[in-house]
Amino acid sequence: MAKIINLEAFKRFFRSGQVGGFLLLICVAISLFIANTSSKDGFNAFLETKIGFSVINYSIIGWINDALMAIFFLLVGLEIKRELVEGELSSIKSASLPVIAALGGMLIPALIYATINKGESTASGWGIPMATDIAFALAIIALLGKNVPPSLKIFLAALAIVDDLGAILVIAIFYTNQIHFNYLLMAGGILLVLGLMNYFGVKNLVFYLVPGIFLWYFIHHSGIHATIAGVLLAFTIPTNETDVESPLEKLEHILTFPVNYLIMPVFALANTNITFQKEMLSGLISPLGLGIVIGLFAGKTLGVTCFSWLAVKLKWAELPSGAGWKHILGLGMLAGIGFTMSIFIALLSFSDTLHISEAKFAILTASILSGIIGFTFLKSVKA
Repeated sequence: MAKIINLEAFKRFFRSGQVGGFLLLICVAISLFIANTSSKDGFNAFLETKIGFSVINYSIIGWINDALMAIFFLLVGLEIKRELVEGELSSIKSASLPVIAALGGMLIPALIYATINKGESTASGWGIPMATDIAFALAIIALLGKNVPPSLKIFLAALAIVDDLGAILVIAIFYTNQIHFNYLLMAGGILLVLGLMNYFGVKNLVFYLVPGIFLWYFIHHSGIHATIAGVLLAFTIPTNETDVESPLEKLEHILTFPVNYLIMPVFALANTNITFQKEMLSGLISPLGLGIVIGLFAGKTLGVTCFSWLAVKLKWAELPSGAGWKHILGLGMLAGIGFTMSIFIALLSFSDTLHISEAKFAILTASILSGIIGFTFLKSVKA
């Protein structure tokens, strides 16, 4: 009997998503370890190995960040659409709160960084603290389990998607040398076809997923970050408000396991390989380091919380069901986990290798700070 009970407990734990969060954190630790040993050069060379043929020949790290992450964003987009149709975000007031909160979570950190770095050679990095790493933030909130209301995960996912879309727009407008509008036009054509299929009631997922591959390819070649293709594709997949499983729900069930237990751990393993250097410590108190750390941790917390409070007080929005202001405050802290998108913007912001190293270390520091304090704070909040 005890063995059966333990087995059932393990199954519940495995299905809860918490094990995915643990896997993610383990892979972060492994990646950091590799990056600071003699194996780092071999590991980096492996990540830069080209795989593919002809027009789709990318490095392994490229496939992970642009292709596998597009699948992750597809899953998150499916969850958001389902909530918009029949769940926590189905009313205008509830759906508008994560948008307004994300806006505050982008503007305040950018303003803090720009103020601290005014007149400095690092002033161009104002976009770095704007981004929330949706993968790591959701992994942390998954570890909280029943300590937080389920609506808070949906709110964080929606906020982080809006946040990342905002970061993608910032990259496209301010950090991209050239946008290829011919590829964007082709992507728009595919999106139109997908929308028409949804309108005319096409249910077969194959007719969405195959064009979705081409949608990803054209967006990737347009100069805009390819992960947005996953979100756009998700919003064309048909769903319903009945108990009958829709194509959206079917695809969501198919993707949940590989995303949580394969894609996200692989992503963490490939992207957390930061080699520590002694110059990084002094960089934390430089305008660059302070702008990132204060922008991500304090700026995100203030921006998300204050803009949410203002939206609710003005009756533009309402709090997620079962959530209070302490939950929003803790979620604002978790939004300070910038990591991948922040590092990506840092690489686009600077050409100096020391600035890039200092920025990476500051992002890692701020993300760890935001994750630990946010997790501890939300753990202490009574439901």
